[in-house]
Amino acid sequence: MDGIAEQFGARFLTPEGGLNRDAMREHVFADAKAKKQLEAIIHPLVGEETARQAAQAHSACIVFDVPLLVESGRWRQRVDQVLVVDCSEATQVSRVMARNGWTREAVERVLAGQASRDQRLAAADICIYNDAPLSLAALAVMVQRLSQRFGL
Repeated sequence: MDGIAEQFGARFLTPEGGLNRDAMREHVFADAKAKKQLEAIIHPLVGEETARQAAQAHSACIVFDVPLLVESGRWRQRVDQVLVVDCSEATQVSRVMARNGWTREAVERVLAGQASRDQRLAAADICIYNDAPLSLAALAVMVQRLSQRFGL
């Protein structure tokens, strides 16, 4: 977190020394330059950590959960296949509002700064469509079938 404190100031850290996600989110989605500065700090660290974890893996199949795979521009060439879990934009907005307690405007502002649904789907080799009224049980069956395909 030293790089974040140096670049942005202590107000973007929690009292425990972690990232104040709410403050940083508001800042970077209001200032494109700040977003690039944050990514310049975070992305190399994420790259180092994923390389470390991959080196320690004891499986032929390694799964990375990459929220900004399309936006990063460098993940696609590092993986063999991309699985996208998709849903309608309306479902996505309502789920984020329910999970995080955000307003619709806050969710839409974040989504506007990310790859579009069409871009994510275009990057996918495989897609799971996880939209209402799909139950958790039905989703679990889909994931189980897919995991067998990858030897998990």
